[in-house]
Amino acid sequence: MIPTTHTPPSGLGQNAQFTTTHWSVVLTARQTDSPAASAALEQLCQTYWYPIYAFMRRQGHPPHDAEDLTQGFFERLLERQYLADVDRSKGRFRAFLIAALKHFLSDCRDRERAARRGGGKTILHLDALTAEERYRLEPSNVTPPDRLFDRGWALTVVENAVARLRQEYAASGKGDLFESLRFQLPGSARGDSYAAIASRLGTSESAIKSAASRLRDRFVHSVRAEVRQTVASVSDIDEEMHYLSEVWSTVSGE
Repeated sequence: MIPTTHTPPSGLGQNAQFTTTHWSVVLTARQTDSPAASAALEQLCQTYWYPIYAFMRRQGHPPHDAEDLTQGFFERLLERQYLADVDRSKGRFRAFLIAALKHFLSDCRDRERAARRGGGKTILHLDALTAEERYRLEPSNVTPPDRLFDRGWALTVVENAVARLRQEYAASGKGDLFESLRFQLPGSARGDSYAAIASRLGTSESAIKSAASRLRDRFVHSVRAEVRQTVASVSDIDEEMHYLSEVWSTVSGE
C-alpha cells in the first residue's frame, strides 16, 4: 500500500515541491496560446499515455488500432481548445483526461475513422511494444475500462516515482544501495536480508535499516511530487494520494 502522509526529507524546504508545475501551468493559461502551457500539456500526455492505451485495448481494439486511436486522441487534445471548460476547482489531470477521452470516442462514428485521424501523424512517441507487454499483465476482461484506466494511472505514477528515486540515488553515488533496497518499495519482489545487503556493501546492518527507512520516506515524497504535477493546487494532493492508494491496493492485492 502507498502511504498517504509523509515527513519532508531533510535538506528540502517545506515548499520545495510546491513550485508551479505542469497541470497548474496548463490551467492557468488554458484560454491562451501560451507556449509554456502547450509544452506542459504535451509532457503530461507523453507521461500518462499508457492508461489511455489500456482503455482502448479493453474496449476491444487490437494493438495497432489502439495505438492509432491513442495518437488520434492526443492529436485532438493538443490541437483543440479542450481546456476552456475545465473547472479549476476540480482540475485533476487524471479526471480531465478520462473525460476528454470519452468525449473523443463519442465523436468517432467508427473505429476506422478514428484510426485514420491518428494514423497519419505522430503526435507522441509511444512505446507500443512495451505498452502491449504491460497490457498482457492486466487482469482479465471482467475489469471495466474505467477501472483499467485507473490501474494504469496508478502504475504510471509509481513507476515515475521509482524512476525519479533511482536517478536521485545514482546521481549521489548510491545506485547500488538503491537497487539493493528496491524491494522496500511497492510492486517489488522480496529482496535479500538486511544482513546480506550490509555484508555486500561493506556496512552495518543498522546502517542498512536506516537507509531503508530513508528510502521509504523518499518514495512517499517522490510519489507526492509526481501527483503534484497532475493537480491544480497543493490542497488537492492529499485527496489524490488517498485515491491513488486505494487504486494501488487493488493493483497489488495489498
